Amino acid sequence: MTRLKLGMVGGGQGAFIGAVHRIAARIDGRFDLVAGALSSDPARAAASAAELGIAPDRSYTLYDDMARAEAARDDGIDAVAIVTPNHMHADPAVAFLNAGIHVICDKPLAASAAEAAAIKAAAAESQAKFFLTHNYTGYPLMRQARAMIARGDLGVIRLVQAEYAQDWLTEALEDDGHKQASWRTDPTKSGAGAIGDIGTHAFNLASFVTGLTAEALCAELHSFGPGRQVDDNAHILLRYEGGARGMLWASQVAVGCENGLRLRVYGDKGGLEWAQENPNQMSVTRYGEPKQILTRGGAGTGPEWTRIPPGHPEGYLEGFATLYDDIADVISTGHSNPLLPNLQDGLDGMWFINAAQRSNAQNGAWIRRG
Repeated sequence: MTRLKLGMVGGGQGAFIGAVHRIAARIDGRFDLVAGALSSDPARAAASAAELGIAPDRSYTLYDDMARAEAARDDGIDAVAIVTPNHMHADPAVAFLNAGIHVICDKPLAASAAEAAAIKAAAAESQAKFFLTHNYTGYPLMRQARAMIARGDLGVIRLVQAEYAQDWLTEALEDDGHKQASWRTDPTKSGAGAIGDIGTHAFNLASFVTGLTAEALCAELHSFGPGRQVDDNAHILLRYEGGARGMLWASQVAVGCENGLRLRVYGDKGGLEWAQENPNQMSVTRYGEPKQILTRGGAGTGPEWTRIPPGHPEGYLEGFATLYDDIADVISTGHSNPLLPNLQDGLDGMWFINAAQRSNAQNGAWIRRG
């Protein structure tokens, strides 16, 4: 197996998500990081590249220089990971798609509808593929849940409850110069608050697992942080195709919640419940029968989605790694994989953000897709 050559835009010294992507890309040995535009500051870019073992001639300050140079090399990168703040997704994505280089982009797709449209247009003209890293779709039990629902184990889906609750923005960290808080609470850089940062994960996971498309939503967004310009709490009602109904709660001011992504799905034959903070167990109940606890890799679950025997935990990093492993397969073989988040998932996430903002501005009016 030949390792693919990976580049990275963003993710220099002190960055959080860039390090996560690098670890994930290495876990299954499918990628080597060989190039990067890790920072717009030349000194920081060079220092970051040196720390990661990237050769000086493949350390770039400008992503468009990197796209042109790597596309021209015989040993140029196969794919680039874009791990910048939201408002810096579109331009690099377009540059690399135009250069014929596959793009692996952190979520959400962009900070605005116009930026998302630019990515969509570039992808339509490019032979390269676009991937979006909604990493929770890589968790084994979420893929198990998707398969169970698809084969009808829960019957006709009636109710979908998704939530993602944190407390890290309970205080105004952005006022103290906190790097992550500063850009995530700046609407010009993030495009949205909790709904974009974590709400899109819950929204995407609900659709991934159930196979349902949200047709309309109504939302109440609130900013509890004094002077905060983006939402830090959201309550959203959802109407899905086929008549299913959903509720989504996203909060970054829920004291005591660390990374509380949770999904509950109920059909006319059964229901299931899963929580990210205990990702190796999922409860499944068939109507009139005792509740079952499924374990990742255990009896009754698909072994193809797990790396190690049951009882050994897999979680956040491995979820990302599963996506990178699947992406490597797609790039290497040219075969598609319906389990991988793609451009359409990113566009759906942008609809979710924009519709929630419009609904809130209209006092909770229902906003339909289209």
